[in-house]
Amino acid sequence: MLEFAGFLPILLLIGLAAIQLGLVGYAANQAGSGARAAARVASQGEGGEAAGQAAMDGSLDATVAIAGGADTTTATVTAQVPTLLPFVDTNWSVTKEATMPNDDAADGS
Repeated sequence: MLEFAGFLPILLLIGLAAIQLGLVGYAANQAGSGARAAARVASQGEGGEAAGQAAMDGSLDATVAIAGGADTTTATVTAQVPTLLPFVDTNWSVTKEATMPNDDAADGS
């Protein structure tokens, strides 16, 4: 019993680290979804920032940036990773980028 009590904090720390790794994956997945949605809407000639934010979980702190070119539109989303572990740097972020071809119907062809 005493050995288990001594090992319990290590087990809890490993469990929290596994959950934290899941939060990193979740934030990366949400950033990818937001980047794809923002690029898709922006490539059709509309503002994609709102679509990118709407495609992600509202509890994530994320920024959406749109860069358009002649043939393609690129959306970049940077999302802050929620931190669960105590005593760990809380400034983790993930960045995902998506590029879509511009809509040909916008130029009348």
